[in-house]
Amino acid sequence: MNKAFAGAIVTVCVSLCACVHSETQEQTRHIFAMDTVMDITVYTESDEAEEILLAAENEIRRIDALLDRKNTVSEVYNINRKKIENISWEMNSVLSAAQEISKRTDGAFDITIAPVMDAWGFYDGEFKVPSDDELKAAMRGVGYKKILMEDSMIEMPPDTSIDLGGIGKGYASDRVVELLHSSGITSAVISLGGNVHAIGKRKDGNNFNIGITDPHNKEQVIGIIQVSDKAVVTSGGYQRYFESGGKTYHHIIDSKTGVSAASGLASVTIVADKGILADGLSTAIYVMGLEKGIELWRRSNDFEAVFVLEDGQIYITEGIKGIENAVRINR
Repeated sequence: MNKAFAGAIVTVCVSLCACVHSETQEQTRHIFAMDTVMDITVYTESDEAEEILLAAENEIRRIDALLDRKNTVSEVYNINRKKIENISWEMNSVLSAAQEISKRTDGAFDITIAPVMDAWGFYDGEFKVPSDDELKAAMRGVGYKKILMEDSMIEMPPDTSIDLGGIGKGYASDRVVELLHSSGITSAVISLGGNVHAIGKRKDGNNFNIGITDPHNKEQVIGIIQVSDKAVVTSGGYQRYFESGGKTYHHIIDSKTGVSAASGLASVTIVADKGILADGLSTAIYVMGLEKGIELWRRSNDFEAVFVLEDGQIYITEGIKGIENAVRINR
């Protein structure tokens, strides 16, 4: 479920304030981390904006090092190799959030998909179609219920390993939001490879405008939504895929089958207070499909959604403002 990769980034159109106060500084820092391009833009009267942005970059790199399962010094690497049983408070928090999303979505989001991602080559970019035996072997350890956690203790079967790529950027954006808030920043846009998090409002008092990529034409947007203090995350099979034998295989894997999800959706955009929730739910609902996604939304009160179907139809939940020619879903 790793959605981060170089060269195929979710296109996000952020309409920033065209009329800012003369004393307000607009500063942007460009970063390459988590295998993707990131931008953090702050609007502030503080003369410490550069230092604040550097601190935000350092925080992203710290989280990248913490969650990278191929990094031999990362906590995830050592968890997967059963070298540690006592995990840090931060890892406990991330894993607990992941497990809660898995529970809410009946396993449609599942961090134990790591061996299957490797079998398809989606983690290292060496794409291949695994044989039936290879896929069967990779699926043996899959299942979020195989992870047992109690306080700071974690236990998993030998053939189970985790991949936090499906929520890594969402968690990173949440941490950057906290850092910017603590530094006195009240207006900013964080774009981590397509995971967007808007802090406050534009300097003209209006919400930020976030464009939702058309999954059928990545150079276009299907519409603009207006947000303030929200995370906006999109998942879609168009983001990373390869072709083999006349078939297209994308990176969002159904944990129940071990193959690319085929739910009839072309993309799902989630709007939520927390980036980690929006990140996880965008993947899960893409796997679940429109009907189950709507059912989940109706029994929840912590997110809104934009569904784009393979046939081009667009559905939006009642809390989404904007996007013409869309079917509005009510509770």
